[in-house]
Amino acid sequence: MAEKRDYYEVLGVDKKATDAEIKSAYRKKAKKYHPDLNPGDAEAEKNFKEVNEAYEVLSDADKKQRYDAYGHAGVDPNFGAGGGAGWGGYTGGFGGAGVDLNDIFESFFGGGFGGGTRRADPNAPRRGGDIHIGITISFMEAVHGCTKTVTYTRSENCPDCGGSGAKKGTSASTCPHCNGSGYIMEQQRTPFGVMQNRRVCPHCQGKGRIISDPCTTCRGSGQVQVTVKKEVNIPAGIDDEQSLALRGQGNAGANGGAWGDTIVVVSVKPDPILTRNGYDIYVTVPITYSQAVLGAEIVVPTVDGKVQYNIPEGTQSGTRFRLRGKGIKYLNGRGRGDQYVTVNVEIPKKITREQRKALEAFDATLKDDNYEQRKGFFKTLKDLFDGDKDKK
Repeated sequence: MAEKRDYYEVLGVDKKATDAEIKSAYRKKAKKYHPDLNPGDAEAEKNFKEVNEAYEVLSDADKKQRYDAYGHAGVDPNFGAGGGAGWGGYTGGFGGAGVDLNDIFESFFGGGFGGGTRRADPNAPRRGGDIHIGITISFMEAVHGCTKTVTYTRSENCPDCGGSGAKKGTSASTCPHCNGSGYIMEQQRTPFGVMQNRRVCPHCQGKGRIISDPCTTCRGSGQVQVTVKKEVNIPAGIDDEQSLALRGQGNAGANGGAWGDTIVVVSVKPDPILTRNGYDIYVTVPITYSQAVLGAEIVVPTVDGKVQYNIPEGTQSGTRFRLRGKGIKYLNGRGRGDQYVTVNVEIPKKITREQRKALEAFDATLKDDNYEQRKGFFKTLKDLFDGDKDKK
């Protein structure tokens, strides 16, 4: 089996990265390798699964702490909540005084060694893990909302054994080696004396139970992988890289624990004409020279369709107009953003001889007062050069 890559390396973040930085890195990676954007690419699919696995650990404070301390072994299902194999707590034996070595490390370093001296009950209910999947929708689907069907694989309690892992009609027994605690104590001679080393029970792998006759369907794990289809109601106004939570639709919990969630990260395809910024829409509309000079009624595309808009005569290229309430509906709220329309005067590249003469005749009738920007520019230029002459 290939060795797993470091989860921080998978997401491309530093070990000191904040939760927000980890989340942002995950969204970028998930979007990059999403199967919808890489159809038939086995390598991208492999990377997508790897990214999801890394985020599932690093986004969970408890799992992240164990991973930072013990690496991949710390988030292995057989890894004890109180520490890794070989460490996790020492009791008794220090100079014959029965001192807990964790207390010694805590007095020096301000914290327990190996994650503390307490271990969670291996048979206590545990919440199922969350599942992260991606979905791609169009620009207009994000604006107006839509319903999509997603397909993914999750862990469910085995239908034959009910999640116990034992063959139907049988049951698991308490591990006689650890008495159901999930760990055993071993004496170890050290420079400080004989101490007791707590480690995961090798007989039950830290579960506290032994299944003599395992279920053949789930092979004693108590869970099976099931492919499910779920409808996702995407609300109007959702933006790129925002996520939705399908509560209780993730992996099944263990020992009667609650189900995890399925987190759906939404990727929105860009529109070829309209651009979004928050809840506002921006669009650039080309107009002719004559429309800019004379004023005109132009067609403006919006998220609700085409609208007519009257631009005044003398409109300059780059002028921006505001259409109130023509933007995107506020997510889970009332009201809408605005739309901003920028007009760009397009100059003809080729004209006929007659058009040239007509344009020259027209230009000859205009005075400099008709060109405010030009007039201001040359006035500033004249003042600048006249100032240089005075200095000489």
